Amino acid sequence: MNNAATLSSVGMLNNLKNLAGPMLIIMILAMMVLPLPPFILDVFFTFNIAVSIIVLMVSLYTRNPLDFAVFPTILLITTLLRLSLNIASTRVVLLEGHTGPDAAGKVIEAFGHFLVGGNYAVGIVVFIILVVINFVVITKGAGRIAEVSARFTLDAMPGKQMAIDADLNAGLIGEDEARKRRATISQEADFYGSMDGASKFVRGDAIAGILIMLITIIGGLIVGVMQHDLELGAAAKNYTLLTIGDGLVGQIPALIISTAAGLMVSRVTTDEDLGEQVLNQLFNKPQILVITAVILGVMGMIPGMPNFVFLLISSILGGIAYLKIKNPVVKPVETVVPELPSIEKTDASWSDVTPIDTLGLEVGYRLIPLVDKAQQGDLLKRINGIRRKFAQEIGFLPPVIHIRDNLELRPNAYCITLKGSIIGQGESYSGMYLAINPGRVTAQLPGTATTDPAFGLPAVWIEANLREQAQINGYTVVDASTVVTTHINHLIHMHAAELLGRQELQKLLDHLNAQFPKLIEDLVPKLLPLSTVQKVLHNLLEENVHIRDMRTIIDVLTEYAAQTQDAIELTAVVRTALGRAIVDQFYPAGSEVQVMSLHHDLENILGHVMQTGGGQGAGIEPGLADTLLREARNAAQQQEKLGLPMVLLAPGSIRFLLAKFLRRAIPQLRVLAHSEIPDSRKIKITSVVGGNK
Repeated sequence: MNNAATLSSVGMLNNLKNLAGPMLIIMILAMMVLPLPPFILDVFFTFNIAVSIIVLMVSLYTRNPLDFAVFPTILLITTLLRLSLNIASTRVVLLEGHTGPDAAGKVIEAFGHFLVGGNYAVGIVVFIILVVINFVVITKGAGRIAEVSARFTLDAMPGKQMAIDADLNAGLIGEDEARKRRATISQEADFYGSMDGASKFVRGDAIAGILIMLITIIGGLIVGVMQHDLELGAAAKNYTLLTIGDGLVGQIPALIISTAAGLMVSRVTTDEDLGEQVLNQLFNKPQILVITAVILGVMGMIPGMPNFVFLLISSILGGIAYLKIKNPVVKPVETVVPELPSIEKTDASWSDVTPIDTLGLEVGYRLIPLVDKAQQGDLLKRINGIRRKFAQEIGFLPPVIHIRDNLELRPNAYCITLKGSIIGQGESYSGMYLAINPGRVTAQLPGTATTDPAFGLPAVWIEANLREQAQINGYTVVDASTVVTTHINHLIHMHAAELLGRQELQKLLDHLNAQFPKLIEDLVPKLLPLSTVQKVLHNLLEENVHIRDMRTIIDVLTEYAAQTQDAIELTAVVRTALGRAIVDQFYPAGSEVQVMSLHHDLENILGHVMQTGGGQGAGIEPGLADTLLREARNAAQQQEKLGLPMVLLAPGSIRFLLAKFLRRAIPQLRVLAHSEIPDSRKIKITSVVGGNK
């Protein structure tokens, strides 16, 4: 019973929350047409002041503008609330103003007497000053900042989106994180765009406040003199004081809300709230406080100046500076303990033989912070993300990447090794950003010109404060860790075949054995040795064919292992079984397969070469090789101009020979066999290799 009652209470609270918004809007609109007694007006005026103070406090303690994304809507609602209260109070002032200064409630009376001393001339001046401050200074400035912020946020969106896509493609973030970042970018644009429009509400409210005041005073004089037979002076005093009190009650919350709007759009997003930013940045340097204290002290000693006040403030600033100098904030410094030289052993042992790392990353000493968790280095985490993404895309888990420092490298240099050999190297600058030119930038940036180490695109190393400007100008901006991880990701995909060693293959088969135990047991080692299976997978990976569909691969190998043990022939039948996945890498599902083809004479010649070479692809005669290479390059360039994948269609008997020969000269070219194209796909020949005489 207790649980049921609790659930019922929670459901009622949720329903009330859902109704709160519509009820508030209906109530605000109702106040414009329904008469309200003075006590209810007091309640709503007090509520309006409380809401404005809450909004100001929230804006002060908000660290990111998106944490208070509902602010533009609140700005509209509070503006409507003030206008509704103005209309309701004006109705009461005109109907009951002749009865005395408390005709419209105690709140309006207090503002009309206490704040301006009961002097309506002073009240009018104070009211106009508040309106001018709100309208001309705060609201106009906040609106301009919101307008500029909205424009720059929209201009920077393409660069930010490209940076997210780069991180996603490099495996640094997942789909969920990428989706969240894209949503954040969209929310930023919506927020500043809404703030640009919402600021117009406050400006309109200020103008409406002046017009309502003038109309109420004139209307009050007419009503008081002509309907209630008051003298002109008494009518002016009563209705003017009530009108001024009413205006001040509305304009003070309006000024508070406008201030909150200015704070929201003018602050820079950091991990600190506004108070922390002001104290840490304004009063952080004691030298500035000392100079200011000395200047105020000198001014305080000039005859005729308010000496006490100047000397008091000078003393306070001097005291703060003294405390900061005496007790400086010292950042903790890690103590580096030098390694003691090891004592040389008398005898060598097998422990002196260390195996070479399959994958390694060596960094210069200035890049050590990228891999040091104590210094907020995230390179290790990103490399783990790369390995995870590689496993999901290619089909096996690559070896662990061992990271070590190398004092022989330049301070900002790094190199990536495969089995002890360097396969890639570059430079990365910790704390700086690499702005990559994708080919459509609108302006040049100051910095150190370089090239992207992964893809060779022109780039420039820039300071952190130029990041947003670079994104606005069309650059793809990445940090130092992303440069290294993108390079590693590119290289391990290029060398995927070499990363699949016996150990990795055995772990892959053990993993599959848990799901398909009988399938693996029937193949290895009963039908095929582990080395043959490795060679087949190696052949697939060399031509960028992923091995995620291991069930199909194992099924095909089990079926054909009794007929042949040749790895090349087994690779061909596996590729045929994976044909749909291979074709989908280049052509979307359902689209026409537009490929290059071989001239039939060239097919016959290559087929003869295969036969004379025993089926293993003997060397091609030099003259034929030059002709084949030239014709293939021309056809590939034509294919690239058409915006089509560089795919060459060839008979299955010569596909392996052709792919092996062209792979080194034209790395982007892929050779497919006729049998690998699914029957459901339409084929269109765009050019013929060897057709030119």
